[in-house]
Amino acid sequence: MSVFTRRPVLRWALPGAALVVALGGGAAVSALSASADATLPPRTPEQLLVDIQQAQLDAGSGTVVESADLGLPTLPGLGGGGSASSDLSSLVSGSHQLRVWFSGPDKARVALLGSVGESDVIRNGSDVWVWSSVKNKAQHSTLSADARTHAAPGTGPTPLPTTPQQAAQQVLKALDATTVVSTADTVTVANRAAYDLVLRPKTADTLVGSVHIAIDGQRHVPLQVQVYARGAAKPGFEIGFRSVSFARPDDGVFAFSPPKGVTVTEASPTGPGGTGPSAPDKPKYALVGTGWTTVVAVRPPASEGAPKAGTGAPQALLNSLPTVSGPWGSGKLVSGKLFSALLTDDGRVLIGAVSPQRLTQAAADPAAALK
Repeated sequence: MSVFTRRPVLRWALPGAALVVALGGGAAVSALSASADATLPPRTPEQLLVDIQQAQLDAGSGTVVESADLGLPTLPGLGGGGSASSDLSSLVSGSHQLRVWFSGPDKARVALLGSVGESDVIRNGSDVWVWSSVKNKAQHSTLSADARTHAAPGTGPTPLPTTPQQAAQQVLKALDATTVVSTADTVTVANRAAYDLVLRPKTADTLVGSVHIAIDGQRHVPLQVQVYARGAAKPGFEIGFRSVSFARPDDGVFAFSPPKGVTVTEASPTGPGGTGPSAPDKPKYALVGTGWTTVVAVRPPASEGAPKAGTGAPQALLNSLPTVSGPWGSGKLVSGKLFSALLTDDGRVLIGAVSPQRLTQAAADPAAALK
């Protein structure tokens, strides 16, 4: 189990799940074409969609800036200065700088740079390390053969995407007729000219107003992703390169050895071939609705359970959330600019890029019971 999916309050990974739902909307291409910038030839939305899905990028590195203003309550230890700024869970709030490196399908490193330290997720073949310089701790795990084959490079225990590529992949997962896709004026990201692909939901039942994907004019890879709440002038979530290089990093970047004095924890091998959690320990989940109004319902394993009222700063915050009830039962409601989340008293978590009213309606759906 990831160290960032444990309690309290599921490490506040809820906004990340909401973003996945929000970015999973479909698309219907409009007839607009990209502006005829002097440095880029015109491209239609259809052409850009093909470009971004066929782009091949085997290696690269860069500095990524991530910013999240999701309308969360003030969370102790998240998004603040000091040591919290280098904690991977802090990505759900505030602005952050990351360094990323990747080489081939099974070598990747993401480093979150804080004011007094850093946190790294490193994958080198079957080895995965999670290291915090502030906490002076590292966790090592080994991917099984099957997990190594299918795992996405760069995937780490973070509640939000850590590269523009990851965010764009979530956008493009399910393109259908629930979204209008167009283009805006070309933009400059990391000193590179890029097309601006714009996705707008047709339905008014989602909190998402639009998603902008900046696509490199030469490499056709995503350089920046911005997600706007409905009616907002500034993005509620954005992630983009400040600088980028497409040269292959040295293999030494991915060779991690714990510094002297670091406490190392050895995790169980992950994947079907490993000895990690068995099927009964995996969370149950269901999808209610389609497109931009999809709600994800999850029932965590019995060993983990849902967040409960208790003591401590995070629990005090949980206790202060509004209580809602209906035919589905009762629970605590979290509302943000781009998502709503419901933590039910019977142990479920429901989340979507929808209004609280639509979320509670989904909670009453038989599929969301997860029995």
